[in-house]
Amino acid sequence: MMFSSRRGSEEPKVDMTPMVDVVFLLLIFFMISTTFVETPGIDVNLPKSSLEVTEKKPQEIKVFIDARGKIVIDEKQVSLKGLKERLKAMGAKTAETTFVLMADRDVRHGRVVEVMDAAKEAGFVQLAIATEKTSR
Repeated sequence: MMFSSRRGSEEPKVDMTPMVDVVFLLLIFFMISTTFVETPGIDVNLPKSSLEVTEKKPQEIKVFIDARGKIVIDEKQVSLKGLKERLKAMGAKTAETTFVLMADRDVRHGRVVEVMDAAKEAGFVQLAIATEKTSR
């Protein structure tokens, strides 16, 4: 007696869902793990300079001045008096910390000097003025 098993001639199918899931997970992983450029919360157009870029110091404090003369430190807008108080509160750390001034190119020169004086009064010795490198 012979039994005949009739299997249809169905083609084997490959389920694409797991592969699509893996590709999407990889896409999400690479999107999250890429490095992002640090941008300040204030719009500042730095002046241009042809000098070489100095390497970033490990301890620095950045103070921003926008085109209208507003002062921002640690993403909070402060008055000149408030800036002086915050800088003085840093105390002993001022000697080894670099004060980085990121002033808009359209800000009044007097406002920049006021902020530099506040840093000097607070005891900062190292002052850097941020610029954008010009293309030659």
